[in-house]
Order: sequence, then C-alpha cells, then structure tokens
Amino acid sequence: MPKKQDTRHGQLPPTAWAVLGLLSFPGERTGYELKKWADASLRFFYWSPAISQIYAELRRLEGLGYASSRRSGPEEPRTKRQYAITETGREALAEWASGTADSGPPVLKHPLVLRIWLGHLASPERLRERVELHVARTEGELKEARDALARAEGIEEWSYPQVALRWSERQQLAELELARAMLADLARVPGTARQHPSDTPTPG
Repeated sequence: MPKKQDTRHGQLPPTAWAVLGLLSFPGERTGYELKKWADASLRFFYWSPAISQIYAELRRLEGLGYASSRRSGPEEPRTKRQYAITETGREALAEWASGTADSGPPVLKHPLVLRIWLGHLASPERLRERVELHVARTEGELKEARDALARAEGIEEWSYPQVALRWSERQQLAELELARAMLADLARVPGTARQHPSDTPTPG
C-alpha cells in the first residue's frame, strides 16, 4: 500500500521541525526529556521552546503521522508517554532540512543593546553594570556550550550537532568581544551632561 503523502508539512512552523529534529536521533523520549535536551542544545543556536509548546507540537506531529507515542508499562512507578519519529516524519524532516528555500536572515533581539540605545535616560554607572553582568552571563553560557560540546564529542550520531555547538562556542566568544568593546565605548561617552531626547538629533 503506497504511503500517504501529506502536503501540509511545508506549513509547519520552525518550532515543529525543531521538536521533530530532536526525535530524529536514536531512542524514544518524553516531552520532559525533549525539553531538557532542547535546553542543553537548541538554545545555544536557536531557542528552547517552553514545555507547553513542545507538547503542542508533539500533538500536531502525531496528528500528521510524523511522530508516534506509547505509554510506559505498569513496571514504571509513574506513567509516561514516550515519543518517537515515524518513517513518514523522518522523510518529511529530511525534505525540509535539505530543501532549497532560503533559510532567511537570523533575527537579532538584543535587550542589552536596546537599553544602551536608550542610555540617555539612564545613569552611566547603571549602564556599565548591565554590560558587566552581560559579560559574566555570557562567560557562563560559553562554559555550558563547551560542556555540551564535550558531551557530544566522540558520538557518531552527534557529528552534525557538534558542528552547530562549535558555532555556538565561537558565537559566545564573539559576544564576549563585543560586550567588552561596548564597555570601552561607554567609557568614552561623556556622562555628565544630560540632554532631553527632543534636544538631540534623531538617529539614522
């Protein structure tokens, strides 16, 4: 019997493909395990969806026949639902991952830079504190990315995740360089005179 082809997969949001991608690696996983794995991998280069989003996408993927689930047996102390990718789901994911459509530009939303842009409304000391806090946080993110990379090394199935995590390591290093350069830039900004926004030209 020929496989049923579903033309709706092209309309799936990127989060659905990310969740299906987590299922494409060997083994079955619960929604909670998928969330933990997203926190330890996806967030370094994409983002980590909320647990409610993960379960919503799992329901959608199961409805499309891209994922299947089963409840754990009576030997488990608590009933769990394990999810796995189906052959149809793997084919759809492979088609999406190797598609020719432009992936689009990265979307940058940097809350710290937004606050710096509004620095005329804040004290120079407070701005510097925020950047220093960002440096410390980024150093922590860099360590976690390196820890994730160390866990992935030597595992053949994770060869491509290693490539993504190496990019993440370099991205965090670049973020540190940018933040430290921002501290130097702030040190050169006169912090004594306060101007009202209406007295300054509109930035281009």
